[in-house]
Amino acid sequence: MKSSIPQPLSLEDFDISPERGFLPSDPCETLPDCPVLNHLSREMPKLLSTRQVRQFIDEQPSLLPSTPSSWHEAEYRAAMRILSFAGHAYVWETPGQPAVKLPSHLARPWYEIAQKLGRPPVLSYASYALDNWRRLDGTKHIQLDNIVLLQNFLGGLDEEWFVVVHIQIERQAGPGLEGLLRAINGASKGKNDAVLLGLQDLASAQTTMRDTLLRMKERCDPYVYYTRVRPYIHGWKNSPSLPDGLIYDHVEAYALQPQQFRGETGAQSSIVPCLDAGLGIRHAPDPLTVYLQEMREYMPPRHRAFLQALENQTDSQGRAVLSGYIHDRRQSHAELWSAYCACVSLLAQFREIHIGYADSYINRQHQTSATNPTAVGTGGTPFMTYLQKHLDETKQAIAV
Repeated sequence: MKSSIPQPLSLEDFDISPERGFLPSDPCETLPDCPVLNHLSREMPKLLSTRQVRQFIDEQPSLLPSTPSSWHEAEYRAAMRILSFAGHAYVWETPGQPAVKLPSHLARPWYEIAQKLGRPPVLSYASYALDNWRRLDGTKHIQLDNIVLLQNFLGGLDEEWFVVVHIQIERQAGPGLEGLLRAINGASKGKNDAVLLGLQDLASAQTTMRDTLLRMKERCDPYVYYTRVRPYIHGWKNSPSLPDGLIYDHVEAYALQPQQFRGETGAQSSIVPCLDAGLGIRHAPDPLTVYLQEMREYMPPRHRAFLQALENQTDSQGRAVLSGYIHDRRQSHAELWSAYCACVSLLAQFREIHIGYADSYINRQHQTSATNPTAVGTGGTPFMTYLQKHLDETKQAIAV
């Protein structure tokens, strides 16, 4: 008879690091033998501030003549970062007058690189944050006072801080994900000590993640974020100013039909959905759950596979392995229940802080520009009501 015990999970199988979480090894800063793209990357804040990005790109005979087969994945990811920033800068350079079509020498390489990476040709969280940092001192750790961005739109303290806070949280999630797997694998084998230690490691990581998120307003002002940072990360799905989407010129797969892709958003980070899956937090269907499912298409494929693997970790009753194991021992092993409650509570706190930021950074910024609407997140979906619902459902998981 086939065993109902799930196979043990390992972070390394999904290109995830116990030290860095979903962050890769230090990203490539420049591309080999790509002078035009490297120049565009370096000069983008100046070109964008003078509204010369479109002109610069239009005047180039090519940005990337062909996709080099000799590149490693890190170089493809670096190219995706530069092309994604370039694409969004091209579209949103002039407020109120977005480009409706990308020139072929930008559209085609962007599409080809995106295909190799298994993501759509649009700026996603992976390019905006995961692949967009360097350490000032390579001998020191990835930490807020030692990381800066490789690529900006306009640049400045607020834009820089907004993204590096996310990068730091991604790094801090690494030990937590390792702890989560230790707890899940321990539950599969009936090892209480492993479950307890894993949950304690997860809670420790979640505490540091929460404390980092709380620092967002130190150097990122809500008004500056809304007016200088946010406009460039919008996509072209459910966009009031690009209702038909965006044409990628001479991309054969699209047959000159406008494409609609969501904008960059923290909802494309794998951390929170992985914690939901691992801790057994269930969300009743709503527009946000539909949207979050769609956001998986924008994640790196191996991170997407890890999330799916976590969701597949169920027991014979169809419950999430870890939460089912702990609920069965709630009375007999109070320490396990307490440790589990601490993790769920910290996840709820993280969600609550995020809701506060969504309110102050977006909802309260009463701008009327069609290119930067307040009613939706950068991904292009209503958010406040459903964020609160997901918070309530998280708290419900440990309600007495």
